[in-house]
Amino acid sequence: MSRTLPQPDRDDIDLVTVLRALADPVRLEILRELAAQQEPHPCSADAYDVDVKAATMSHHWRVLREAGVTTTFVDGRRRWVGLRREDVEKRFPGLLDSVLG
Repeated sequence: MSRTLPQPDRDDIDLVTVLRALADPVRLEILRELAAQQEPHPCSADAYDVDVKAATMSHHWRVLREAGVTTTFVDGRRRWVGLRREDVEKRFPGLLDSVLG
């Protein structure tokens, strides 16, 4: 049985917080890789083309999740992350495409 880590509701996603989360080049690269996937991706540092330690990766995951850009599922000892594309698109139409384009 999996559970979802705390994240803002769709209506509580704030534009300034999202832009601040996406302003970091590492988080932007993580987002690009997530956007290329249809399914949730593992939360391991070696699953992405970024040169950061696991603790730093955890920080980036938390920032993205708390901004409402991603959602994190915990399944046993494994964590999976997915892009909240639909939620961000509903709040700020075209934002992700503009940032990722």
